[in-house]
Amino acid sequence: MNDSRQISYRILDASANRAAEGIRTIEEFARFGLEDSDSAGAAKALRHELAAALSRLNRTELLTARDTDADVGTTLQTAAEYSRTEIADVITAATERVQQSLRVLEEYGKTIDVDFARRIESLRYRAYTHHRRIELQAMAHRRTRRLADAVLYLLIDCGSSESMFVETIRSLSQAGVDVFQLRDKQASDRELFERAKVGAAIAKDCDALFIVNDRADIALSADADGVHVGQDELPATMARRVLGGGRLIGVSTHDIAQVHQAIADGADYIGCGPTFPSTTKSFDAHAGTAFLEQVHAETRQTPRPAFAIGGINAQNLDQVTACGFHRIAVTAAINDADDPAAAARALRRGLDASAE
Repeated sequence: MNDSRQISYRILDASANRAAEGIRTIEEFARFGLEDSDSAGAAKALRHELAAALSRLNRTELLTARDTDADVGTTLQTAAEYSRTEIADVITAATERVQQSLRVLEEYGKTIDVDFARRIESLRYRAYTHHRRIELQAMAHRRTRRLADAVLYLLIDCGSSESMFVETIRSLSQAGVDVFQLRDKQASDRELFERAKVGAAIAKDCDALFIVNDRADIALSADADGVHVGQDELPATMARRVLGGGRLIGVSTHDIAQVHQAIADGADYIGCGPTFPSTTKSFDAHAGTAFLEQVHAETRQTPRPAFAIGGINAQNLDQVTACGFHRIAVTAAINDADDPAAAARALRRGLDASAE
C-alpha cells in the first residue's frame, strides 16, 4: 500500500497535468479563435503561474509517483467525453477540467505545502473570472457563426403540447429552418419559459438558433440564444443590459432610420418589413420591396444579417431575392402549409438558389 505522501503526490501530478492541459486548450482558442491578445495573455499568465506554484513541489517525487499504466482512471470513460459538436463545448469542458483540477491541487497540496495550497487557491479564483469571460465569448462565437449562415427564420407558438413543440423544431430544422423564434401572445409567462427552455435545448441539439420574442428575461433564464424586439418593445440597448454580451438581439425595422438606429444600438441582426400583407400580423402600412432595396444599398458599410419579414411565401420569394435579400423570416408560409416540412424545404431551395 502506498503511503499517504506518495498518494498525495500521485494525485497532485495527475491534477497538475489536467489543469495545465485545460488552460492551454483555453489559451489556444483565445489566441486563434478569438484573436484576443489580452485573453490569450491572461491564459498564458495563469499557465505560467501554475508552473511557478508547482515548482515548490519536489519534481522527483512527482515523477516517481506517476504511474500511468497502473492508473485505473485511464479506462473509465463516458459518452459525454466525446461529445464536442461546437468549439463552445470544448471550452466548457476545458474550464470545468481546470476548475476541478485546481481544487484538487489546493486540497491535496495542503498535505504537502500549505503555501503551495494558498497559491493555488488564489490562482483558482482568478481562473474562475478569466474562464467565465472566455466561455461566454465561445458561446457568442457559436451564435454569431450560426447567425451568419442563417437564411430561413421561422416564428412559432407554444403548440398544443410540449411533445408537438419539440417535434416541430426537430422536423423543421431538418427541413432547412435555421432560426426559431418563440412568439405566443396568448401563453402565460410560465408556459413561455417552459417552452423556451425546452426549445433552446432542442434547437442547440439540431444546430439551430432559438430566439424569444420580446421577453429578454425569459430568453436569459431559459438559456435561449437571444431575444427579438420590435419598435414598441424593450429597446435593444436595454435588452443588452439584461442579456449581456453572449446572446443575440434582433430588431424589427420599418424604415431606414430605424435600421440605422438598430445598428447603432448594437443589434446583431435586423428584420426588415413588412414586405407584403400578412395573415398573422396587421400593420398600418407596408414598407414593401423598395425598403428592402434601400436597406441592401445603405447597409453595405455596416453589414448585419437582415431578414425580410411580412407576408413572404414561395409565390413572392423571387421579388424579395431580386432586392438583394437572401434571408427571410416567415410564419404562415410554413406553419399554415398542409406539409410544413415540404414548405420549408421549398423556401430553402429558393433561397439557396438565389444566393448562388
